[in-house]
Amino acid sequence: MERRFFLALIAGCTAWTPAAHAMARPPGLRRLRLANAHTGENFEGAYRDDQGPIDRVIDELCIFLRDHHSGEKAKIDVGVIDFLADVLDAVGETKATILSAYRTTATNAFLARTTFGVAENSQHIYGRALDFRLDSKLEEAMAAARATKRGGVGWYPHSGFIHIDTGPLRNWNLDESGLDRLLEYDPRQLRIGNKGELTLSASGHPLSAPLRLALHRRLARAEFLARTW
Repeated sequence: MERRFFLALIAGCTAWTPAAHAMARPPGLRRLRLANAHTGENFEGAYRDDQGPIDRVIDELCIFLRDHHSGEKAKIDVGVIDFLADVLDAVGETKATILSAYRTTATNAFLARTTFGVAENSQHIYGRALDFRLDSKLEEAMAAARATKRGGVGWYPHSGFIHIDTGPLRNWNLDESGLDRLLEYDPRQLRIGNKGELTLSASGHPLSAPLRLALHRRLARAEFLARTW
């Protein structure tokens, strides 16, 4: 779906640019080329010029980056869009595929209950986070994002995507394949300390589906507590 479709949909979605997330580089023409993995829609064009964010284009991006589960849109922090553009520039990539952007509170709560590694109070619900993948140079992009020392950067190598946000400065890695191997152990032997450290001993017995889900939730919560403020 192209940009002209968004022009017909825009209704009251305006850009939000907190002073705390001001650009680290001089203003100028900034362009993005994006694909939405869930809706099949595409965005391509300039979203910022010498005068600052282009309101009508940011409105389009609010729609493009909506909650694909509910269809609801919200204000998107221009800072996180700038963050993505800077990362792409740093590694010489011209296109990103968006996996997740804005989420309603209800969507995020559902994902936190059912999906591994989703934070209960995610920056996604404030319009300050993007999950994306690239056709190449993904690990380089993760390193470039962390080098900016702005907001949060999550690295998910097994799932093949990066999380960026304009929340507090923090970094984390979550390799689901490595944690999958922990599920071969008896969850009664699992110990999670105050700082998220894990202690396990082998039992040799496979876990049932409910126990696997319960352990996923505990691991996700431990990861979240260990790597946030």
